[in-house]
Amino acid sequence: MDKVIYRKSAMLTEAPLTYCPGCTHGIIHKLTAEVLEEFGPHPVIGVASVGCSVFAYNFFNCDMQQAAHGRACAVATGIKRARPESLVFTYQGDGDLASIGIAETIHAANRGENITVVFINNAIYGMTGGQMAPTTLLGQKTTTSPFGRNESDHGMPIKIAEIFAQIPKAAFVARVATYNPPAVRKAKVALRKAFAYQKERRGFTLVEFLSSCPVNWGMTPYEALKWIEEKMTAYYPLGIYKDVGDGHE
Repeated sequence: MDKVIYRKSAMLTEAPLTYCPGCTHGIIHKLTAEVLEEFGPHPVIGVASVGCSVFAYNFFNCDMQQAAHGRACAVATGIKRARPESLVFTYQGDGDLASIGIAETIHAANRGENITVVFINNAIYGMTGGQMAPTTLLGQKTTTSPFGRNESDHGMPIKIAEIFAQIPKAAFVARVATYNPPAVRKAKVALRKAFAYQKERRGFTLVEFLSSCPVNWGMTPYEALKWIEEKMTAYYPLGIYKDVGDGHE
């Protein structure tokens, strides 16, 4: 009998991914699905945000709920309180979470809601045409900052992981990336811990992924991955920002 070396996670449907070539949403979907499957048979409910990830309910093989723009954590809160036995997660981009949804997300963390947030930071509004996002880097050109983001007009790019790590009832906060295989492996470890903490009822967990958007960045997929590694991580350092399990506050 042939040994199975690799197979697609059972937590993913057979629907073909609709993301642009080079976008790392697919990798992050894969990691999320693998981690959820590794926990064994367990009720799982995901909340899809508005943005490029709006069709996540087509790709995850679990119960999914669509939320209004920015309201994913509010919806997830209601679901988790009604179904506390389920693993509940939101899948949100930077426009959805860091802009219109910042209040819902911060207050969910402040209440210690026992949910997991998978946050995709690609430094731009991807789905709606490449506008400047709260996470757009200084100097980065977008359709609404054609001369590059500048501090005096637009303020500084918001650092979600650092902000949420300061919230007392946040149990685990990490920033990871998917620009090469070692980074992908570390990302999965962080994601697994986030869901494990939820299962153990430790409280709110968030994993921020630095992700690529080659089309709106005007780059090839390879160039986009290098830009994450060389530019994004310089301003958004990778690492564990809060971990109540090992005393890392």
